[in-house]
Amino acid sequence: MTAAPTTRFPGEIAAPGKGGIGESPLRPDGTLKVKGEFAYSSDLWMDGMLWGATLRSPHPRANIRSINIAPALAIAGVHAVLTEQDVPGRKKYGLDHTWDQPVLAIGEVRHQGEPIALVAADHPEIARRALSAIEIDWEVLEPITDPMAVVSAPKRLKVQERGGIARHQPVRVGDITVGRAMATVVVTEEYEVGIQDQAFLGPESGMVIPAEDGGLEFYVATQWMHNDLSQIGPCLGLADDQIRMTMAGVGGAFGGREDLSMQIHAGMLAMRTGKPIKMVYNREESFFGHVHRHPAKMLYEYGANAAGKLTYAKVVIVLDGGAYTSATLNVTGNASSLAVGPYEIPHIEIDAYGVYTNNPPCGAMRGFGAVQACFAHESMMDKVAEALELDPVHVRQINAVSQGSKLATGQVVHAPAPLAEMLDQVRAIPLPEALDASDIRNLPGGASQTTHGEGVVRGIGYGVGIKNICFSEDFDDFSTARVRLEVIGGEPVALVHTAAAEVGQGLVTVEAQIARTELGIERVVIHPADLGVGDAGSSSASRQTYMTGGAVKTACEAVRARLLELAVAQGYGTAIQLIGGKVVSETGEVLAAIVDVLNEGVIEETREYHHLPTTGMDPVTGQGNSHTQLALCVHRAVVDVDTELGLVKVVALDAVQDVGKIMNRLSLEGQIHGGSAQGLGLAVMEEIQLENGKVLNPSFTDYLIPTILDMPPQKLEILENADPHAPYGLRGAGEPPTLSSTPAIASAIRDACRSQGGNVHINRVPVRPEDIIRSS
Repeated sequence: MTAAPTTRFPGEIAAPGKGGIGESPLRPDGTLKVKGEFAYSSDLWMDGMLWGATLRSPHPRANIRSINIAPALAIAGVHAVLTEQDVPGRKKYGLDHTWDQPVLAIGEVRHQGEPIALVAADHPEIARRALSAIEIDWEVLEPITDPMAVVSAPKRLKVQERGGIARHQPVRVGDITVGRAMATVVVTEEYEVGIQDQAFLGPESGMVIPAEDGGLEFYVATQWMHNDLSQIGPCLGLADDQIRMTMAGVGGAFGGREDLSMQIHAGMLAMRTGKPIKMVYNREESFFGHVHRHPAKMLYEYGANAAGKLTYAKVVIVLDGGAYTSATLNVTGNASSLAVGPYEIPHIEIDAYGVYTNNPPCGAMRGFGAVQACFAHESMMDKVAEALELDPVHVRQINAVSQGSKLATGQVVHAPAPLAEMLDQVRAIPLPEALDASDIRNLPGGASQTTHGEGVVRGIGYGVGIKNICFSEDFDDFSTARVRLEVIGGEPVALVHTAAAEVGQGLVTVEAQIARTELGIERVVIHPADLGVGDAGSSSASRQTYMTGGAVKTACEAVRARLLELAVAQGYGTAIQLIGGKVVSETGEVLAAIVDVLNEGVIEETREYHHLPTTGMDPVTGQGNSHTQLALCVHRAVVDVDTELGLVKVVALDAVQDVGKIMNRLSLEGQIHGGSAQGLGLAVMEEIQLENGKVLNPSFTDYLIPTILDMPPQKLEILENADPHAPYGLRGAGEPPTLSSTPAIASAIRDACRSQGGNVHINRVPVRPEDIIRSS
């Protein structure tokens, strides 16, 4: 084995103080992050290391006639220049065994930013100079960029040999002809969602170190180490046991680290040079180095009777997956299954398509296909209410699912789903007072002083989101945890070891809370996540507290059972239990402490946790129990809009969310705030701008994300309707706020514009100033 990098790499994290389930202990990594002392993957350093860099295509679509690397190799300080011919193993990789993404371009590039060549050098600037010295003879081709055209002509407009469509998933319920005959009103609309970036603050980075046994040591920021391993090994020609991975500090993820970035590239350079390789993307390269949220174009048609009950829905969703598959297959399945939201509709016809284009690759992002559908189905609920001159909250309530209802896929909602009541609760939250117009920061446009209050009107809107939790469609979703209990310094200490990625969501805190609760002890140490324990799955799909939390709970229960068996063998009785770190009798008498029973012994147990099985969606009807768990969130947005200038100030973004069980209120509130902020960004500012397949704004100067001045105060009501099938009854909580916040803000903007009269037509996000001016 090789020594770890000599940096402030986070080792074992000792969770401080008391704090079990339901409490809010301090995050063990929180103080370090606030003080700037936490070691992220970009901080790694090792004596003798080289810097790796990647040459990327400037063209969305082109053939490579030839590559001349000699000028780069001639630069002093350059140790290696590699192309696709140097890939030691399999030349393609990909999520979900799609294996369609080249490690380095093989004769053709299919999107701007596609990796072409690698350089290792003594200094990052030398590496960058070497990249610019590589000579490429291009045959530039016209890119395929219109996803709707691909759906119409998938065999002619092929980005890949496999065809233009990655997945077509229909959903069929009843007969929409019958539904049309039942309708008093029919409303239609075309909706569009732009490309949103995960915009994590820590760029792709990491280090790979050659090991003495011919293997490689990886220190990387990722969301799923075992899935990385399944792709890295075949491409590098190494067996799994020749690759060791340890989680480095992750500076945010939101789905953008599910796909590989620099891992195989750094591995190739380390194998070629025999030296440690560090790679760090700059901000512009990061925009090209990871997938984004799928942009969507959606056609919706709803019918409703005079009372507002929906009679049918006809939906077409087209998701642009870009050049390679990534998570498009599953995103398409999610979008189709949740296309009409948490509403009971007797007749449904849905067609969801995930297509290939020469636009940037898209994959996992918080909300995973449900975000796009939510914007459309919530906008349609407002449209139905407007057509019938009914209250939009009432229309949602009379169509809302409840426990026992069936979703569009036929899946029964098996847990409490008090959606109608949640809408009443969010509406009952007191509305904000009019903002002080003398402080320009309170006005649309803020400190830019573009308005002083003239032409500013207020609007109110609602949004409802339903999100699947954990992996779906017959995926064998599980997580593994190892818990070790021993006495150290006269106190019982639990060591919790999982491969789950802490990406900023607070998982390490919850793991310690679970161990304290189940074992009744105070001291818990969280082992660094690595491959020394079984798979924990991805830190995505709001699944880690459910799945890895379930694994830690199950392993702790096994440790507790072993401890009690030991106590029985030592003569403390048979009807005993472990409470508060003490062995007690059935009458509550304290018989012994853990340290008395354990003495110098060690109890260690490893357990896997699996959720209830799911099924795939029927390829023709879309029917099936495809989801593990469903979570609801409701938002009410209040906005001030300058209808003359097209500027928006989100004044309030209050929410009601059902989380099943509050594990850690402080972390939970942070998740709801964070999800709402990303929804706000998608609603009014965040979009990657494309022109013929080229990204126009790959920087935080031109790609805007919400700041503290953009986010309003939030009033939250958090419900605890337990899911009987989940650990502690919990529901995954990180994603649902991202869904409902976007349509709530868009609805509020429409409401403000409507008060000015005119033809209100806001059907895309992010909402642009010209959309508002045109609608007012």
